[in-house]
Amino acid sequence: MAWRSNGRNQKDLVEQLKKHKIIKTPSVYNAMIAVDRKEFCPSREAYKDTPQSIGCNVTISAPHMHAYALETLASHLQPGSKVLDVGSGSGYLTACMAVMVGEAGKVVGIDHVKDLVDLSVSNTRKSHNDLMSSGRLKYVVGDGRNGYAEDSPYDCIHVGAAAPTLPQPLVDQLANRGRLVCPVGPSGANQDFIQLDKDENGNISQKKLMAVVYVPLTDKHKQVFRP
Repeated sequence: MAWRSNGRNQKDLVEQLKKHKIIKTPSVYNAMIAVDRKEFCPSREAYKDTPQSIGCNVTISAPHMHAYALETLASHLQPGSKVLDVGSGSGYLTACMAVMVGEAGKVVGIDHVKDLVDLSVSNTRKSHNDLMSSGRLKYVVGDGRNGYAEDSPYDCIHVGAAAPTLPQPLVDQLANRGRLVCPVGPSGANQDFIQLDKDENGNISQKKLMAVVYVPLTDKHKQVFRP
């Protein structure tokens, strides 16, 4: 069970997620072993399988949700893939993705709060500065609802906050044969974790994966000053 996947350290946490059949793919397992959640989560309970506050009215998602997202995108997080992580927060999932896409890949993490972007850079530098110095991973300040056209199209896009509807710019910036995952629904209520795929001709299909509750994907002022 996801909520029982607590660990004493990073390896134990990942082993629990594997034991509970949340992690199934070797590349996901290896990435989550490689990137220590404690370096991206200020809480003393970094290895507890719950969301944790990282400031600015946002959270780092629970480890089981990171694992679910990586598993859903694993077929598109291949060596050489180009990836966009919207609402990159403290940078944990973004760094995991950068590990998965290898030296030929590229991952962009975008957040509209500069303090969070600075935090993600600082966190990544602790043990994975090579990901940024090589150009494989970069964090940028911007409104992720508009995507990041400069490096588009993307083989996969992950959205780490709930949008009222799927943002069209993200759909437009998804490459043919690409996959996008995004929580969709009203703030503070049940939402759906949506998977959207484009085929080789750009035709779109989507499906609901599960019910979730995420913080809202909103503008900078509403996020920072949200009650």
